[in-house]
Amino acid sequence: MSQRLRADLALLVVAVIWGSAFVAQRVSGQVGVVYLFNGARFLLAALLLLPLVPRSAWSASGLWRWMFAAGLVLFIASALQQAGLQFTTAGNAGFLTTLYVVFVPLLAFLAWREKPHRMAWAAVPLALVGAYLLSTGGEAFRLMPGDGLEIAGALFWAVHVLVVGKAASRFHWIAFAVGQYFVSGALNLGVGLYVESLTTLFLPEVLLALLYTAIFSVAIGYTVQIWAQRHTPPGDAALLLSLEAVFAVLAGWLLLGELLSVPQIVGCGLIFLAVLLAQFRELTSRKVDTNLMEKP
Repeated sequence: MSQRLRADLALLVVAVIWGSAFVAQRVSGQVGVVYLFNGARFLLAALLLLPLVPRSAWSASGLWRWMFAAGLVLFIASALQQAGLQFTTAGNAGFLTTLYVVFVPLLAFLAWREKPHRMAWAAVPLALVGAYLLSTGGEAFRLMPGDGLEIAGALFWAVHVLVVGKAASRFHWIAFAVGQYFVSGALNLGVGLYVESLTTLFLPEVLLALLYTAIFSVAIGYTVQIWAQRHTPPGDAALLLSLEAVFAVLAGWLLLGELLSVPQIVGCGLIFLAVLLAQFRELTSRKVDTNLMEKP
């Protein structure tokens, strides 16, 4: 198995983890703690991974600048998404957030003149149609006041995928992960202490959700994403990670008893098909192309 295929499978696992973590994140959202929850889980994940970072890794030139950039973008993206949810529907937010699969290749072309493979021209529209059906259940899309914030959040999620793609191969990948978690965690905690009640963070159900997401969603999920993007182009990574929406719906069905409509099932199928199209070149080509990112 090629390194590229291993990386793609790793991103698939990340999508499964992030999708299942939505159940835990809903618990914290229902009791009104978002920023404190995000701050605590990012900082806890950073502390868990810190012993795995060799001392020499911190002296890499440019590491601190890239860690701060990734952590700041991660904080802004999640903050915009959460702020938008106050003024729009969950369906709109889910669909609009998936726009990052369009923004990633577009930004990569504008910033680095990286042209997406022709398969992407078919995969990206399929993923968008699938996300629309999955998020809205096939109902008419209605603009809401918070939709602009969700689109801005999708733009920053795309920037984060690109930042990780460009920085992951330059530095020790766990050191880079720990750095961005500390930055994002500190920013979330600062905002949370101002706008939220600290006592809600210690509710038993919130603590359980916090531990689950800190260990699996952040310490494992985001860190594996950084390793995988050393070998997978950002555009393909974005499509693979978009499966998070599918696994979130499946987790809600299995764990919370949430029912899937026929349009939502079709939407899941279209997103899976889009990912298969994106992987078609990798699965059929003799030569693996991993040159869309700089290598150490």
